[in-house]
Amino acid sequence: MKTNSFQVATGVYPTMITPYKNGKVDYAAAEQMVEWYWKQGCDGIFAVCLSSEILWLTLEERVGLAKAVIQTARRLAETDHSRPPMMIVASGHISDRFEDQVTELNAIAAEKPDALILISNRMDVAQTTDERWIEDAERLISKLPPELPLGIYESPLPYKRVLSEKIVRWCAKNERFHFIKDTCCELELIRQRLEWCQGSQIKLFNANAQTLLKSMEYGVSGYCGVMANFHPDLYVKLLQFRKTDPEKASLLQDFLCVSTLAETMTYPCSAKYYLDKYEGISMDVTSRMKDCSLFTDYQKHCVDQFAELTAFARKQLTAFEKKELL
Repeated sequence: MKTNSFQVATGVYPTMITPYKNGKVDYAAAEQMVEWYWKQGCDGIFAVCLSSEILWLTLEERVGLAKAVIQTARRLAETDHSRPPMMIVASGHISDRFEDQVTELNAIAAEKPDALILISNRMDVAQTTDERWIEDAERLISKLPPELPLGIYESPLPYKRVLSEKIVRWCAKNERFHFIKDTCCELELIRQRLEWCQGSQIKLFNANAQTLLKSMEYGVSGYCGVMANFHPDLYVKLLQFRKTDPEKASLLQDFLCVSTLAETMTYPCSAKYYLDKYEGISMDVTSRMKDCSLFTDYQKHCVDQFAELTAFARKQLTAFEKKELL
């Protein structure tokens, strides 16, 4: 694959969670999740990210998760030619030491994701200067497969390294970078970043559901966020309505904005509870990242109400499409 001819697919990319069974990564459930994302109309998946509890997975587990996602997505594409394949982007480096990061990223790269995602806080770990960040990034890139497209992710943990104008412009000039997962949650900064990337191959994806529709007016290429683990099909519909029916898109955006309350309910435990109870993907409601004892009966009741409202929203959308209001 030549990176200068590669193009990231626009659309909806869930930040994939890691299912567990008896404390171990449940790769069978992970494959079920990939199949569910496919049926929901997702355009891609961001695997081995913070939602995957990346900081709490061994390298073997990170590689195993990437492998399960990539192989399942490609099998689905080979058996169903009704739509383009899902594009799989994956990260994997969590260490402070440069040599360890090289090992981690090359282990993920060996599974051949469509793009390899660098985490912004892993360069210039001491948080000194933009120049040092760029130096670290150049050194790291030189140790990765030259044909593999790259991206950048502003992960909130262990701390958020917000991409500066200088860094974004450097990425835009570098033909290796094609994907930015933006977590700034600020519309004006998103608009500026799109200007800084103008004329480049980079596509910017908004992780913030509340600002999604407006940011797409500025040129954002899609959604890559937590809530696509609950109702990704509604984000797919939002992107469709934006082009065909702005009024319905605005109403759906309002619903999606309010629905983000679900991610405050001890995520990712809340997502696992929802997927297990309402989407038929069997998994333990456990997490290495969060204490699931904090996911109380009260929070479960809130997620149950969210699930009921989501089901109604899906019915309403079907009625909209049939021109029948409920």
